[in-house]
Amino acid sequence: MADNGKKIVCVNRRARFDYEILETLEAGLVLQGTEVKSLRQGKVSLKDAYADIEDGEVYLRHAHISPYEGGGYVNHDPERPRKLLLHKQEIKRLIGKTQERGLTLIPTRIYFTRGKAKVELGLARGKKQYDKREELKRRSAKRDVERALRGEE
Repeated sequence: MADNGKKIVCVNRRARFDYEILETLEAGLVLQGTEVKSLRQGKVSLKDAYADIEDGEVYLRHAHISPYEGGGYVNHDPERPRKLLLHKQEIKRLIGKTQERGLTLIPTRIYFTRGKAKVELGLARGKKQYDKREELKRRSAKRDVERALRGEE
């Protein structure tokens, strides 16, 4: 899959269901060689992943990048914290928003742009259970209406 010169590797579909994404930003990923090869094969999962700010740096945690088959003894730890590359002003702004408003950073997708691995982070607020149920009802009703309209034509 590619859009606008981006080769999308992984999309976190669960993020938009579990969280209300207020804004998104792009960050570079600091990776080891075998991680890049594994990413290019699409062997990554963002299921329980989140970004964390520690000592003025942002880290991607619990993103599972499977070990590369040809890696041998130089393979990486699949769940190691990975540093994200952002400007200092962006990090300061994120620190303010995550501490004040109780927002969290969720990776929504990983992709390659001009050979560089990037992660799209969403500044998100967790949805309540009833919000999720309302969204499911709304989708179901929309689907029923579309089905009915197709049946009449």
